[in-house]
Amino acid sequence: MKLDIWTCRPYAEAETAIDEKIQDLRDELVDLNQRAQTIQASADAEKRTLSEDEEKEVNSIFDQFGDIEAEIERREMIAAQSKKLSQSAGRRAAAQEPQASADDDDDIDEQAARQMAPRRRAQSARARESRIEVISPPRGRWGFRTFGDFAQVVRASSHKGAQVDQRLIMNAPTSVSTEGVGADGGFLVPPDYRAEIWQKVAGEESLISRTDQWATSKNSIVVPADETTPWDSSGGIQAYFESEAGQITQSKVALKDKTLRLNKLTALIPVSEELFEDAAGLDAYLRKKVGEKFDFKLTLKLIQGTGAGEPLGILNANSLVSVAKESGQAADTVVTENINKMYARMYAPLIPYSIWLINQDVQPQLDSMTLRVLNAAGTDYVGGGPVYMPPGGLADAPYGRLKGRPVIPTQGCETLGDKGDIIFVALKEYWTGVKSGGIRSDVSIHLWFDYDVMAYRFILRIGGMPWWKDYITPRDGTNYLSWAVTLDERASG
Repeated sequence: MKLDIWTCRPYAEAETAIDEKIQDLRDELVDLNQRAQTIQASADAEKRTLSEDEEKEVNSIFDQFGDIEAEIERREMIAAQSKKLSQSAGRRAAAQEPQASADDDDDIDEQAARQMAPRRRAQSARARESRIEVISPPRGRWGFRTFGDFAQVVRASSHKGAQVDQRLIMNAPTSVSTEGVGADGGFLVPPDYRAEIWQKVAGEESLISRTDQWATSKNSIVVPADETTPWDSSGGIQAYFESEAGQITQSKVALKDKTLRLNKLTALIPVSEELFEDAAGLDAYLRKKVGEKFDFKLTLKLIQGTGAGEPLGILNANSLVSVAKESGQAADTVVTENINKMYARMYAPLIPYSIWLINQDVQPQLDSMTLRVLNAAGTDYVGGGPVYMPPGGLADAPYGRLKGRPVIPTQGCETLGDKGDIIFVALKEYWTGVKSGGIRSDVSIHLWFDYDVMAYRFILRIGGMPWWKDYITPRDGTNYLSWAVTLDERASG
């Protein structure tokens, strides 16, 4: 008597085992990816290419990654087939078979196998064609589909007597002293969510993305710097014309250490019971608001930072040049002469990389600004053509050009009439250092436990300062030149 495979296969147990193994394999992919990122980040921080050993290790990681992905796909196909079979096939009674002698068993088995082979091949083909797609969370999120899903699991696991979700335990920090929480009651946020927030901060609209960015694994960066000009004759490397057979004049480099210390930018966000009930709202709130706040704070300090516990901003740099207002210039105005003189104080090789930063209150001044020329008698100025025009005329957007360089409005600039309402700057001469790994994100379920509120904490270590220690004196002339130029206050006529 033969057993019927339809009544004997333990579908639930097999499916559970397969799902657990697939999750283990996905976790291995996350670990492999983090190893590769660490190797690359180390090389980037030291501004070098991968060593031979590092390249071999990364290639090995790629090979392992591919093998594990293939195994996951195979197991998902098996799980999908098993699930389909368990749903479509009910319990079948064993068929009554005619009695056969022992001598006939081999012939019967061989004949049955030949008859069943075409049917089995057809069933296998149909199973492949109609394979159920197993929808799984993206890699790098430890099994969570959204930030809201993650937050709800953390909260559910925090209740007294609740069973802690295994995804939290497996991915908790290594310093954990209790089963499901760290020393401060924190669970580490899955890495994909950290990446999403950082992309928002460093997006195309961020001024930080225009600076000279360095990644580091330390909390400070020290580099040698040469601050001499090509025409400097009092120090640094010199060049001389020498007579035939004459002794060559020596000179030496003039290097100084430049140190950039990273500062800590943080956001601590309490999330209420009501927000927890709406996972989509929580997800949008955290990613959108934290990104916006970090972006604005970095832009503001890039322009106005004091350098004490925060980046040193453009307006507080010793290398900033500030152009005086025109004689008799009305309060709270920007005139053509201001623009011409600011443009002339930018160090010429930097002009192709420069941009105009303005407060939006300055925009109407630019829109109505025209060239002014003396009349035939030379006694008064008369208006000429427009100085500023958005691309495609006033009907187009978003940014216009002033003397060929983009004009970008930002809330980091001061209001119209104050020093810093308009800045002409080459941001590639501003040095920013970012701690490798970007934003660190943590969640605490205990900080405001008695208020039924969870705390989300985001930390970014970043520093910033101009490369230029001071403005420069031209070879011939008295007007200082710089990488950043602004306009003096115009509070009165």
